[in-house]
Amino acid sequence: MIGRLTVAAGLAAAGCFAYGVLVERQAFTLRRVTAPVLPAGQRPMRVLHISDLHLSTDRRNLVRWVDSLAALQPDLVVTTGDNMSQAEAMPLVYEAYRRLFAVPGVFVFGSNDYFAPTPVNPLRYLGLARTRRPERAPLPHRELRAGLVARGWHDVEHRRVELCVDGRLVELRGTKDAHLDLDRYDQVAGPPDPAAVLSIGVTHAPYVRLLDAMTADRVDLVIAGHTHGGQVCVPCYGALTTNCDLDTKRVKGLSSHTFGGQTSALHVSAGLGTSPYAPYRFACRPEATLLTLVARTTG
Repeated sequence: MIGRLTVAAGLAAAGCFAYGVLVERQAFTLRRVTAPVLPAGQRPMRVLHISDLHLSTDRRNLVRWVDSLAALQPDLVVTTGDNMSQAEAMPLVYEAYRRLFAVPGVFVFGSNDYFAPTPVNPLRYLGLARTRRPERAPLPHRELRAGLVARGWHDVEHRRVELCVDGRLVELRGTKDAHLDLDRYDQVAGPPDPAAVLSIGVTHAPYVRLLDAMTADRVDLVIAGHTHGGQVCVPCYGALTTNCDLDTKRVKGLSSHTFGGQTSALHVSAGLGTSPYAPYRFACRPEATLLTLVARTTG
């Protein structure tokens, strides 16, 4: 009896793994979310949030899907990093965003724009293993940054940028990757420009120290990625990890963050890709999000 149960459990686990690799990892999904962050009387604004492509040369289906998002005609594109898993995939990043370059856009980078991924013990993400991460090969992040800027998008890592979006002034500020301890929020800190109808904070990994700082500065909306939505989730329960110090209840989707008597909207993308060393998702489909920003309600 025990032997049969063991075999059954093994077959179930193998089936779940196969589903995660062959089905769910390819089940790209567009989420549509409405966020009340604009001043009263403002017409809606559409922001396309893309994150964590982790592109490799074998993922042309993902490239085609991202390219198709141009049909949504967003007013602004925000990408929150981890674009590629190998240097050879850099041309595919440009191919994926090709038609979206016609739209105003901003970007920050994640660790997998700076370094190629390496095998990691999955228990590390749950805090159950302390294995040392091997040396990682550098990726051509300088070339990627220059290429995105040359195509019209704005680098907001440790920069504040003001853009005309759908005829309105929008202020954006961002940081380098907090997961690599590269963030220096003090370089962009301060209250938003009062002339802007909207202030957006952009970062790759939603560490609480950054959420606190941006919220205290009265940023209207913070946009991040990195978490993969937990990547492997438990049905009817949710994520087991965020791979940062954010709580699992806010691992993906629209929520809020309160600090210092202020509250900002927070959107965390579950992302579209995976590490090539963990090429599966379970109960957490790969996604991009079309955020429709609307006026705040009063009363």
